[in-house]
Amino acid sequence: MSAPPSSKPTVSEREAREVAEAARDQEWRKPSFAKELFLGRFRLDLVHPHPTPAAEDVGRGEEFLARLRAFCETRIDGALIEREARIPDEVVAGLKELGALGMKIAPEYGGLGLTQVYYNKALALVGSASPAVGVLLSAHQSIGVPQPVKLFGTDEQKRAFLPRCARTDISAFLLTEPDVGSDPARLAASAVPDGDDYLLDGVKLWTTNGVVADLLVVMARVPRSAGHRGGITAFVVEADSPGITVENRNAFMGLRGIENGVTRFHRVRVPAAHRIGPEGAGLKIALTTLNTGRLSLPASCVAAGKWCLKIAREWSAAREQWGKPLAHHEAVGARISFIAATTFALEAVLDLSSQMADEDRNDIRIEGALAKLYASEMGWRMADDLVQLRGGRGFETAASLAARGERAVPAEQLLRDLRINRIFEGSTEIMHLLIAREAVDAHLAVAGNLIDPEASLQDKAKAGASAGVFYARWLPKLVAGQGQLPGAYPEFRREVDLSKQLRYVERTARRLARATFYGMSRWQGRMETKQGFLGRIVDIGAELFAMSAACVRAELLRSRGDHGREAYQLADAFCRQARIRIEELFGRLWTNTDDLDRTVVKGVLAGTYSWLEDGIVDPSGEGPWIAATDPGPSEKENAHRTIR
Repeated sequence: MSAPPSSKPTVSEREAREVAEAARDQEWRKPSFAKELFLGRFRLDLVHPHPTPAAEDVGRGEEFLARLRAFCETRIDGALIEREARIPDEVVAGLKELGALGMKIAPEYGGLGLTQVYYNKALALVGSASPAVGVLLSAHQSIGVPQPVKLFGTDEQKRAFLPRCARTDISAFLLTEPDVGSDPARLAASAVPDGDDYLLDGVKLWTTNGVVADLLVVMARVPRSAGHRGGITAFVVEADSPGITVENRNAFMGLRGIENGVTRFHRVRVPAAHRIGPEGAGLKIALTTLNTGRLSLPASCVAAGKWCLKIAREWSAAREQWGKPLAHHEAVGARISFIAATTFALEAVLDLSSQMADEDRNDIRIEGALAKLYASEMGWRMADDLVQLRGGRGFETAASLAARGERAVPAEQLLRDLRINRIFEGSTEIMHLLIAREAVDAHLAVAGNLIDPEASLQDKAKAGASAGVFYARWLPKLVAGQGQLPGAYPEFRREVDLSKQLRYVERTARRLARATFYGMSRWQGRMETKQGFLGRIVDIGAELFAMSAACVRAELLRSRGDHGREAYQLADAFCRQARIRIEELFGRLWTNTDDLDRTVVKGVLAGTYSWLEDGIVDPSGEGPWIAATDPGPSEKENAHRTIR
């Protein structure tokens, strides 16, 4: 038996990319609306008519939402959780009794068997009462033990763990380490084979639910040896196993009630029967889990948008400035319009992506990532606008407002709570790169070796031939399409005409594909370093996806007689706002300061501008930038606690 590694693996940039690439699902077995959109093909047929849940799923979901709403209104005190920075044990116990831990777990294992659509509705409802409670439930079910075991576990593992997760046991997902974030190639936690077990060593950071978890999903590196292929591997670990220490309960800007910690493993014995999937499949399992797991985050953003709209409506009608209600001032009204239209669009994106996940007819890896990226950015903007609308009261805490006799509106808390969404489960920058990689997959499949500087001449020749055939067929299709026909999409032409918005989406998808192709032709192998360009490409695609979802949802509501006229108005307002953002992004594809920014950054790192830092004091405390994580026994008291 070999000793655990004493330091982080040293990997090159190319090796890190290869690890990430190997974890990707290389195949596209099902159609993808977003993938086609980035290729300049507007496949409206993949999302329209809007897919709808089965009546049985609706009945089961609505019944649970009614019980959950009563619980939220009577048992969850969001102000108390914010004040004490902890979810009361009795609230967690009540959620267990309600079955909320098992919303996505099948009834055969003791769960409720809710669809993704209703699971997200439940998370939005709970998150509106207390974002910390929403995070607890989401971390447990979206990325914790239930999801990877459901997707990749054996029948024995499902029977062993899913009933526990459905009713009694809280779970957590442990991937991040103090010096390892979105670069898993440097993962240092080790799982060394020892007979029928593995010995787990390492330190995991930001383990949401880790402080109170009963079960953990842990990613660790198995060394290659005789009979072991090795690689990053997933394990289910009992949280009370000897050698596990929760060394710290972390505190944050927002989400003050979450149970997030630092967890150390020292020679923790894990049965081989608790390994999920084969050795080396850990990252693939993690990424696949996140494909749908990421949809839980937009649910919290939708809830935030709805609340922002409610407060903006009530406050701007009550508050008067210069002889008229605040909302009647154009500058204020623009913010309210943005909140209303964007909330409609985010709910459209969430419901469409979730329903597609439930039906499993489409590959939604890009849609899920776009939903996470777009909702986290737009949710933050809506919360920021609400704070601005409230003025000084937006900056004031709810407790302070209540103390001086005004309504306790926690607008500043919402801003703090939502800020993490732009980092959680893939930062905005990482999501841009992840989505961009998937968006250009078709190009790399045919021309990858052509632009790879390390490819052989023979491979380049083969790639050149394949690329010639592909682009000879593809490029001519980007010249003209339905978007140029005035009569296209007639079913969306009502009192408010959304057909012209869909024609814009079709035209712009082709324009986006042409821009992407031009970028690849211009920079070739250096394309991956053009992160500013790739980010704007992805942001344009996100806006087009949201426009499509908004129009399709508006037509669904109209066909049901459910606020159809108003839905069309909101969809039209959103599309008009999105088009302005899209045109700005197109302009910035080629007119930007990317090259200059790189020059300035080099100067900053070289100390060229250090004189600019004169005249301040640094309030930061002493200590290393990154805590030491050498394997070994813990020297701290165990902060883990069990909720029963």
